[in-house]
Amino acid sequence: MKLLVAMMSHETNTFSPVPTPLVRFGNGRQNPPENAAARHEISGRALAMGGMLSVAEAAGAEIITPIAAGAPPSGPVDDDAYQYICDAIVNAAGDCDGILLELHGAMVTQSLEDGEGALLERLRLARPGIPVGVALDMHANLYPAMVENASVITGFQTYPHVDMFQTGERAARILLRMLNGEVNPVMAWGNCPMLPHVMRQGTDDFPNKKLQQRVAELERREALAVSLFTGFPHADIRNAGLSVVVTTDDDLARAEAIRDELLEMAWKDREKFVYKLKPLQDSVTEAAHLALGSGDGPVILLDHYDNTASGGTMDTTEVLEEILRQELEDVAVFGIYDPQAVQEMVAAGVGNEITVSLGGKFFMDALAVQSHPLEVTGKVRVISDGDFIVTGPMSTGSTLSMGTTAVLDTGKVQIIVISQHVEPYDLGCFTSLGIDPLRKRFLMLKSRIHYRATFRPVARAIVECAGVGVCTSDYSQLRFENVRRPIFPLDNLNSDSFAEGFPRDGGRSSPACQADSGSGAWP
Repeated sequence: MKLLVAMMSHETNTFSPVPTPLVRFGNGRQNPPENAAARHEISGRALAMGGMLSVAEAAGAEIITPIAAGAPPSGPVDDDAYQYICDAIVNAAGDCDGILLELHGAMVTQSLEDGEGALLERLRLARPGIPVGVALDMHANLYPAMVENASVITGFQTYPHVDMFQTGERAARILLRMLNGEVNPVMAWGNCPMLPHVMRQGTDDFPNKKLQQRVAELERREALAVSLFTGFPHADIRNAGLSVVVTTDDDLARAEAIRDELLEMAWKDREKFVYKLKPLQDSVTEAAHLALGSGDGPVILLDHYDNTASGGTMDTTEVLEEILRQELEDVAVFGIYDPQAVQEMVAAGVGNEITVSLGGKFFMDALAVQSHPLEVTGKVRVISDGDFIVTGPMSTGSTLSMGTTAVLDTGKVQIIVISQHVEPYDLGCFTSLGIDPLRKRFLMLKSRIHYRATFRPVARAIVECAGVGVCTSDYSQLRFENVRRPIFPLDNLNSDSFAEGFPRDGGRSSPACQADSGSGAWP
C-alpha cells in the first residue's frame, strides 16, 4: 500500500495587505520542504499531517511526502506559489493507492476563492477513483468542490487547536478502513448564513463549546466523522461562514439528519456568536485596576484586532500607545513586527539606548482608519535569531521562527520586536528571550484565541483591547462585497428555525438566502 501524505495550509484574510509568496510557506526563509525533508520536518509534530504520518507508518504503508507547505495567515496566496504547491502534490499522485492531505479550508489565491477545492478537482482528474482523506481547520469556509472531490473530511474540534494531530489520525484511519473494504464513506454537508465572530468561537466558551461537545458525541456514536466549521469571517468570499460536514458508513440519510441538527443548533445560538465592543481607553484602565487586586499571574491585555494568525500585520501600535500613555509598569509586549526597527537595534547593540519609529508601516487599504508609527526610546536588552521549540499544548515540538528579534526596554515596558510573523501561543515567545512572562504584572499579546492554550491558565485576568487592524471584530469597519447576502449579523435575519427559513435541497436555496448546501458521496 502506497500513500501520499502532504500539506497545503493557509488561512487567507482577503483584507490583509501582508503578501503570501512561496517563501512564506517555508518559515519566510526558503521554499517549503519537499520529499524526505518534508517527512522529517513534520514527523512527530502536533499537526494534522503528523497524525496522518503516524497512522500510515503504523500500518506499514509506503509513504511519499511531496511537500509540506504551511504559511501563517496573510493576504491572498500568490498564484505562482499556489501552482507550485499543487503541482508538487498532483505530480506525485500517479501510482499511489490513497492520498492524505492536511489542508486549511480557507485558502484564497489571487485568482481563486476556493484553493483547496481546485486542488482536489485536479487530483480527481488525474486519479479519478483514488480515495482522498482531508483534514481541515475549524475555520474552513466550506465549498462544494471540497466535499465532492474528497472521500472523507475531518475537522478540528478545538479552538485553540490542540487536536490537530488527532484530526489527522481520524482522517487517516477512515481512509485505511476504506482501502481495506471495511467502510464505504458518504458525506453530507451544508452551511448557515452566518459569520460568527472569531472572538466568540473559542471551544472553552459558550456557544461553540456546546456545539463541539455535541459534534464529538455524534461522531463517537453515529458517524465516521462529524465536523462543524465556525468559518473564517475575514475572507470576503461567497461561502465564508459556518458549515457542517458529516461522513457516515453508507448512510446518507443519517449524515443529512446529523448535519441538519447541528446547523439548527448553531442558528439558534447565532446571537451568542456576536462580539460586543468596548473602547480601548476603558479596557487599558480596567487592566490597571485589575492588577491592583489579589491573585497571581499577569493581567493580559489582548490586542485582538491585530493577530497575525488571522492575517493581521502585527505592526499596529494603538494598544501599545495607550499602555504607554497610561504609564502601566512591568509590561512585556509580544510583539511588534518591524524588521527595519530590528536592524536598527542590531546596529545599536545590546545595552545601548536608541529611539526607533516602531510599527505602522503597512497600509491597510481595506480600513478607513490606519495605524501609525510610534516613536519609542529605550535600551536594547536582547538580540536573538528568534528560533525556539514549542513546548506547550499547541503544535508541540514545532520550531517557531520569529526571525531576527530584539527586545526594546523603556524601563516600564519591554517590547519584543520581530522580523517574521508569529502569534504568541507559547511561553517560548518570552522565555527564549530571557523574559519570564509569569512574573510580569502585564502582558500585551497580539492574539485572539490561541493564546488561551498556554496563557489563559496562568493569567490573573484577561482584558480584550479593541485596537486597529484587519482582524477587527467590528464588521462595520470592513467592506463585504462578495460574501452571500443576506447573512447574519451583517443583515437582520430573524427566522427562529434555520430549517424553515433556509431550505436545504441539495443545491441552491431560495434567492433571498443564497446559502449553498447539499450532499456528496464518493466514490
